[in-house]
Amino acid sequence: MADHIMMGGKVHVYKRDNSRYWQCSTYLSGKNRRTSTKQESLAQAKDFAEDWYLELRGKSRAGELKDEKTFKVAAAQFEREYEIITEGQRSPMHVKGTMDKLHLHLIPFFGEMGLSEITPGQVQEYRIHRREKSVAERGKPPSRSTMHKEIVALRQTLKTALRHGWLQYLPDLSEPYKTSGKISHRAWFSAEEYKQLYEATRRRVQNPPRPRYKWEYAQLHDFVLFMANTGLRPDEAWRLEYRDVQIIEDDSTDETILEIEVRGKRGIGFCKSMTGAVRPFERLKERNAPEPSDLLFPKRHRELFNIILKEEELKFDRDGQTRTAYSLRHTYICLRLMEGADIYQIAKNCRTSVEMIEKYYASHISTSLDAAAINVRKQKPKKTNKEKD
Repeated sequence: MADHIMMGGKVHVYKRDNSRYWQCSTYLSGKNRRTSTKQESLAQAKDFAEDWYLELRGKSRAGELKDEKTFKVAAAQFEREYEIITEGQRSPMHVKGTMDKLHLHLIPFFGEMGLSEITPGQVQEYRIHRREKSVAERGKPPSRSTMHKEIVALRQTLKTALRHGWLQYLPDLSEPYKTSGKISHRAWFSAEEYKQLYEATRRRVQNPPRPRYKWEYAQLHDFVLFMANTGLRPDEAWRLEYRDVQIIEDDSTDETILEIEVRGKRGIGFCKSMTGAVRPFERLKERNAPEPSDLLFPKRHRELFNIILKEEELKFDRDGQTRTAYSLRHTYICLRLMEGADIYQIAKNCRTSVEMIEKYYASHISTSLDAAAINVRKQKPKKTNKEKD
């Protein structure tokens, strides 16, 4: 093996017998370091080695020479593992959202840091940085939910480093100064508001403002009725194919309903609709003459839906929360609770948990409180004759 010494013995330039490129090596900051020059010419390899060594020495003096894995390396490993291990368990949209958070926000901030440098203080600096950047670019800070998801992605990346032995312990990522979150509910339509909404969509079907959009008006009208009578998530409804839906006679209620095979973020589940979803589904079949594998709702009609909400002054609820297609799911859950439906059965039918329903839906519905159980008065013992004397 050919070997050439440079820089007073601090740098070696050598070529292995089975390689056409020259390599270079040095001992710096307590560690042997080597790299390929990618050069076949000895003169060019020596120039590369000299520049490489001087750059390393400058980083060493500035304290920038890392002997540990950086966050960027851990993030690359996490991305590789996460996409493979979660395949078929989490939706591609969820995986993409997590990767976007890594590449857009976390790696630009933490990327060049050694893993041991990511302390609770640095995580707090990240929260401040994100807030300041978002206010400067968008005029408002990121939402609590957005920040929570980014910290979750950070935690998952650090756990990957922990599993590979690149990190000794997981730093505290909890938010300081945090108070108990206030009880809130999700935007929904009351029974009166829901009626106002579907009557507005129906008017557009009966008297289309623009006749060429009659199909879109009809599709949106049936979407509103279908969603409010099934409680599906919007992404679940947009994945539905005609073969996933069957009209059945329900034995327990003697009613005609839909039985739906749902594919969503929780995998495959089932849903039984209210009777109000049957006629919209029949209209969809009559209108579109579909193949079994066709989508029920091939277009999302988001812009048209928002136009109708604004025209009817339904875009925001009384607390200023924005209503979206998701609000139709919330409406289904709230109206079912108000009718006295069993909360466990609602949770199963909506593929969620009882805890989620109690936290975001049942807490603000007056009918969930039993006045007879609340307004109990303890009977006072009657006075005896001796006490009266």
